[in-house]
Amino acid sequence: MRIVFSRSGGVTGVRLRATVNEEDLSAPDAAKLRRLVKAADCFQLPKQLAADPKQPDRFQYELTLEEGEHRHTIAIDEEAATPALLKLFEWLTAAARGG
Repeated sequence: MRIVFSRSGGVTGVRLRATVNEEDLSAPDAAKLRRLVKAADCFQLPKQLAADPKQPDRFQYELTLEEGEHRHTIAIDEEAATPALLKLFEWLTAAARGG
């Protein structure tokens, strides 16, 4: 699995990007990533999860997930994200920061 992750918005508006390839991860990290993606049901989500109304200074996320022939891109407003998605974003944010 390969995930292209980006986060924008927030108070500072700084964009954070990362590409995570499962085969580049340790076995425990790859297993955790798979669990997080499965728990968030990412491949079944609509292309956009928008908040109504939008709140200022919140993050916007974009995920592109690729697994085999399957590719799915999702745009998500932070306040519309499920708790499972927020856990995935937390993990991907740490990965994007090198941790």
